[in-house]
Amino acid sequence: MTLKRPVLNFRRSALASAIVLCSSYTMAAAVLEEVIVTATIRAESLQDVPVSVNAISGDKMMEAGISKVEDLQAYVPNLTMSETGIGTNIYIRGIGSGINPGFEQSVGMYFDGVSYGRAQLSRAPFLDLARVEVLRGPQNILFGKNSIAGALSLISARPGQEFEGLASATYEVETNERVIDFVVSGPIADTIGARLAIRKREIDGHLENLTLNRDEPMRDEQTIRAIFEWDATANLTAALKLEVGQFDVNGRQIEIINDQPSTSTTGAFTGRTYGQILDFTTIDVGPVNLVTVDADSSVLNNFQDFKRSSNGDFSYNDTHNVTLNVDYAWGEHTFTFITGLLGYETSELCDCDFTGASVFSVAAEEEYSQFSQEIRWVSPVGENFEFIAGAFYQQSSLDFFDSIRVESDILPQLINAADLQEAGARGERPPFDLLGGPTINGVPIVVGGIGDAGDEIVNLGTPRNFTADTKLFSGFVQATWNMTDLTRATLGLRYSYEEKDGSRKLEFSDISTGEIRAVGEVDTVVAKNFSAERHDLKGSRSGGNLAPSLNLQHDWSDDVMLYATASIGYKSGGYDARSNASPETNVIRPLQNPDSAPIILVGSFEYDEEQATSFEAGAKTTLLDGAAELNVAAFYTQYDDLQVSIFDGTLGFNVGNAGAATTMGIELDGRMALTENLMMTGALAFLDFEFTDFANGQCYQGQTPDSNVNGKPFCDYKGKTNQYVADYSGNLTFVYTTMVSKDIEFRGGADFVFTGEFNSSQNLDPSQEQDAYVKTNLRFSLADVAMGWEAALLVKNATDETVISYSNDTPLANSIFGSTGHYGFVDLPRTVALSATYRWY
Repeated sequence: MTLKRPVLNFRRSALASAIVLCSSYTMAAAVLEEVIVTATIRAESLQDVPVSVNAISGDKMMEAGISKVEDLQAYVPNLTMSETGIGTNIYIRGIGSGINPGFEQSVGMYFDGVSYGRAQLSRAPFLDLARVEVLRGPQNILFGKNSIAGALSLISARPGQEFEGLASATYEVETNERVIDFVVSGPIADTIGARLAIRKREIDGHLENLTLNRDEPMRDEQTIRAIFEWDATANLTAALKLEVGQFDVNGRQIEIINDQPSTSTTGAFTGRTYGQILDFTTIDVGPVNLVTVDADSSVLNNFQDFKRSSNGDFSYNDTHNVTLNVDYAWGEHTFTFITGLLGYETSELCDCDFTGASVFSVAAEEEYSQFSQEIRWVSPVGENFEFIAGAFYQQSSLDFFDSIRVESDILPQLINAADLQEAGARGERPPFDLLGGPTINGVPIVVGGIGDAGDEIVNLGTPRNFTADTKLFSGFVQATWNMTDLTRATLGLRYSYEEKDGSRKLEFSDISTGEIRAVGEVDTVVAKNFSAERHDLKGSRSGGNLAPSLNLQHDWSDDVMLYATASIGYKSGGYDARSNASPETNVIRPLQNPDSAPIILVGSFEYDEEQATSFEAGAKTTLLDGAAELNVAAFYTQYDDLQVSIFDGTLGFNVGNAGAATTMGIELDGRMALTENLMMTGALAFLDFEFTDFANGQCYQGQTPDSNVNGKPFCDYKGKTNQYVADYSGNLTFVYTTMVSKDIEFRGGADFVFTGEFNSSQNLDPSQEQDAYVKTNLRFSLADVAMGWEAALLVKNATDETVISYSNDTPLANSIFGSTGHYGFVDLPRTVALSATYRWY
């Protein structure tokens, strides 16, 4: 008996593909099908590639309902991706770039050979892929753009030789998700093939917004891609990809997950949670009740329950890319030319106090454009010496704008109250003229500079403009010496030279008029409460580095390949887009009370490159006469001058270079044909991460600092782990296939995705430990392969695990009001979906 074998060709992969991580298998003699990947540019068997790599087929992603890059992490151990308040984190083996628009990702993402280095692009939907390959560890030779922690390589499905198509619809009950996919492919002339793919996706969301009485986050996505492939001659092939996409999101999957009573010495706030402070009717601040705060009562929902309190957020994104891939065969040599044009525009509003009170918001806009050109020369295989050589050029331009916006009187009133209480604690009392002085609505006006600090931020805006222009030139060669029939040595070298210009300017404005505010008391109030100051910074940097790699491979037997790799990788430096202050120490003294303690601000602007020295050894094995495979890799990587983005404890992020860190572990993956009808695949990873030098880490709320520099507390992270690091993680999948009648095939699959506990907060707050969990995903389908139809039931997170993928301090709650609280990004609960697909060929 032979089980059907899925392959990457769309026509034959249809309903015969298993829900497995890599690709597929035949079971005529319970022998697994070979998995072909391009992790080393050449098309090779996964078992021959000397890299720790996971490959996920396009069929697996479609069947599992994977709709964006972030969803891949469930099937790749030691890969973590999460959306945050102002960005997206991508981590491999505990290493990632952190949150800052000035960063390019440490984990490189490549789409059909073109670098997608911006974090915003990882939020975009994707469709109709042949496969995704996830390479762990530094990949600085063949994937040379800052891929210091690993690389994600996405490969689009290409036109085939025959006419074929697909129409699919999915409906999910819990979130009202609707997905429609349409693909048509085939020849349009004797030498020209074309493929058109369209996806439309809408979703209402899994959190209830109590303030606006709606479900969030609501997504509306549409992507269209056309690929034209021209066999110009027997030796020349060209493929042109045109793609436009739009993904609009209203709301966020954020809620306040805890809120502790204030320990502030300001009497009006003491003992009250942040929600209770925002829900004050009046605050008794002296001889009269001066301060009135009227926030929506939804602010009192301050625990995790899939309900949020928010005035509304949005993120509107438009993307486009053009990729031209030309292959020319010169004898047995191949020359490849990859030209890429891509860009996006983003407009966002973040209700960044993450409550239903109009405390403040952050408006942001981002525009990015990129051009790249790569040339590769690939020698034939089978010679004593083989090589891949080439050159790469990329230029990019980023314009980023954001502004904190204070649009209501809630925060000004609360700061006034704090100002009065602090003055009272010092024995100072404001001179109220109760008998005939000026009043507003019968309330005496405070004069004398005490109790009016909040008035300085009424209608405040903090417009910030950041630009970064980059040019990168690099050349690379990877040469393999086939020392014997069983042993190979590969040396790789890549030299890169980069030029980068950056600028950042921050001002204070009146958002009602658009005018820039004059220097004065507003600078003191903003410095004290927002840790921000006006600045205008510019910089230029350039430099080069040489990244080497040495790999040894030995075929121990026909079924066992051993390898060892040593490499040094680099990630270029750059400029910080998110810091709210200048890197120069600035002492700001209050104008009204010059004898008061000064406010000291130290921000950041320029950061240096980081370096990774990595060692990896592994084995790729075939077992049970081809019925099973087991691969193992052990790794050790040391990072020096590690780039980190540190929350300033208020509203900003400062980028700098930590001293050093090490990450080490073991990764296993495999698959096995248990019977002619039952397939098992799995992966398991063990990870140990340690900061070996990081004295200027961010303290969590209430933590006793280890040092105090220019008035700013720091906590030493030496010996500590990193955000997202779990001691173990993995997955296990079973797929059962059988014919229930002459024409109808039944397929049942179960994914078990598990991880140990990890910290979801970048400041490693012990209260933000995410417990270990196991998520179970189920899929059951009936299909008529001959007729081309399939109906399926999908259950994700069947055991309804609650997972906080990212958390951080509630902005301003502690720094101004003394309340300890956190917000968190909450993953989807259990969802149930129905899917129907029809294929023709």
